Amino acid sequence: MDALEAIKTRRSIRKYKSTPVDDKAVQAVLEAGRWAPSWANTQCWRFIVVRDSKIKAEVADTLSRFKRPDGVIVENAGMKAINTVPVLIVVCAQMGRSGCRPDGETVTDKGDWYMFDTALAVQNMVLAAHALGLGTVIIGAFDAPRAAAILGVPAGYSLVTLFPLGVPDEEPKIRPRKELSEIAFYDKFGVE
Repeated sequence: MDALEAIKTRRSIRKYKSTPVDDKAVQAVLEAGRWAPSWANTQCWRFIVVRDSKIKAEVADTLSRFKRPDGVIVENAGMKAINTVPVLIVVCAQMGRSGCRPDGETVTDKGDWYMFDTALAVQNMVLAAHALGLGTVIIGAFDAPRAAAILGVPAGYSLVTLFPLGVPDEEPKIRPRKELSEIAFYDKFGVE
């Protein structure tokens, strides 16, 4: 599968088979993250591979629950996904490195650049997973400090996101995308 095909065909998967994922596939996904670009090559990301079902269940319990308009509380679909897949990848970032001078002061109006750098690594990893026939869904709605405590993430690091990694048990449809003419401008904003 070439890169453009992977980009266009990857979908967020929320239903998985309990089929094992071998170490070679996990290593390939981690390697894809390792090769992502980063600010001044700081490589601020750190990856935690969780296979232990008890730890996965504890992390799944940190996911946000949602209230429907009728008042019923609904569990995040990611909870079942995390408890079904054999592997959970957790992405953390070392703070005060990306987008910062050696003294830790940020050099952009965006602050610490870690969210951008970790997003690049995560995108590489989920595309690699898809190319290997595996599914993922990037999860952001969870109690990050609580999950970090469960996983022993040290001070100076932020737990940014997590994603289940497993064999898909669904084939989500392609969701519509805006036309390029709606989002791409030339020379100045709003100029088609």
